[in-house]
Amino acid sequence: MSEKQRTLKAPVSVSGVGLHTGNEVVLTFKPAPDNYGYKFRRVDLTSETMVDADVEHVVDTSRGTSIEQDGVRIDTVEHVLAALAGLEIDNAIIELNQSETPILDGSSRFYVEALKSAGIVEQKALRQYFEITSNITYLNAEKKVEMIAIPSSEFRVSVMIDYESKVLQSQNATLNTLSQFDQDFASCRTFVFLHELEYLLNNNLIKGGDLSNAIVFVDRDMSRTELDHLAHLFNKPRVEVLKEGILNNLELQYPNEPARHKLLDIIGDLALVGMPIKGHIIATRPGHYSNVQFAKMIKKQLKKERNSENGHSFDPNKPPLYNINQIKNILPHRPPFLFLDKIIEMGTDYVVGVKNVTINEAFFVGHFPDEPVMPGVLMIEALAQNGGILALSTLEDPQNYITLFVKIDNVKFRHKVVPGDTLVFFCQFNGPMRRGLISMKGVAYVGNKIVMEAEMMAQLQRK
Repeated sequence: MSEKQRTLKAPVSVSGVGLHTGNEVVLTFKPAPDNYGYKFRRVDLTSETMVDADVEHVVDTSRGTSIEQDGVRIDTVEHVLAALAGLEIDNAIIELNQSETPILDGSSRFYVEALKSAGIVEQKALRQYFEITSNITYLNAEKKVEMIAIPSSEFRVSVMIDYESKVLQSQNATLNTLSQFDQDFASCRTFVFLHELEYLLNNNLIKGGDLSNAIVFVDRDMSRTELDHLAHLFNKPRVEVLKEGILNNLELQYPNEPARHKLLDIIGDLALVGMPIKGHIIATRPGHYSNVQFAKMIKKQLKKERNSENGHSFDPNKPPLYNINQIKNILPHRPPFLFLDKIIEMGTDYVVGVKNVTINEAFFVGHFPDEPVMPGVLMIEALAQNGGILALSTLEDPQNYITLFVKIDNVKFRHKVVPGDTLVFFCQFNGPMRRGLISMKGVAYVGNKIVMEAEMMAQLQRK
């Protein structure tokens, strides 16, 4: 049974402080249209830049996952994205009035509660998955990290952590279906070793940290004076070290809460792939850096399969995401210069459109009428219109914009297109939109045969 995409029923806000900045933050989740994905917006800036939740935009993983686009930065996105992905929400705008998301209690719990309170609604578009068909492996021998994605009919995650510490021994956690996320993983909090906490404190790197948003594992003996000093720093009357080797600031919700939190982080970081995954993720000693490198490998494979001549299967008979009337609501083109019949598939960075080539096309009257061939320049225009749908889908009011060619490169015509052919156009962003400019690669197929391809750049302009 096909699954529909989902978004929020209404906006909802969450308030707190940023872990590293210490600034008060208001974060608001808002509904978004079909195929929109996750986009962040800084309402404290004059810039209208939307920051796509895309692994290609990651700029820092040292103390969380940070993304940046056109000079606009969003810090510590993993718990927010884990809440959205864990609840299987496909499309959302995330607004915030600071650079960093609220840390709250160090988990995704309060984000999940807010999203559920807003309500979750189905949309018209079908959800698209990236299905793992062969193993994808990331290995960092120096840090003893290994991550592997293997084929599975649904998304699963298995995590093992072992930091060779007496106070935090080997732990495992497994999520067999995303329906478990809310109940079993969303509330699991981040953790830190005492020596890491001391470094962060000494370097003024956790201005918004307190003993309510992290489990602290004490990996050395502490004197009463040191404990009292720690209590003073965090404005607590007294702290103690429990027999489990953790500070008495928090009680563990699960014996393996640290492993469960690492699993939560994986879900948040892999949301940056831009598409839900069907596959089993198995991770040993994961962290934000390895999660992001692994996500890049998955996205690279995703792109490779789409761009392969036989790697991506398009079904031109599947129900359209956009029919011809819906396309006319987005594109300003009209017959005889509208060269798309329907859009059958679209994600955050790609789109698939269809044109049925018939003998009654106006151009066949004069273009080799005795042996009709679709003009190559019109195939480029059709490809560009397909890409225009993708470019305009990134906007909240696409009907108020047009796309104009800036340049066309590396155009290749491999086979002629004749009446009776069904053209399938595949376009994918080469990178993020910058100052209204979008670059993309386009390929046109008839069946599994590539008939033409081109690289295009266009500019979005308000009408």
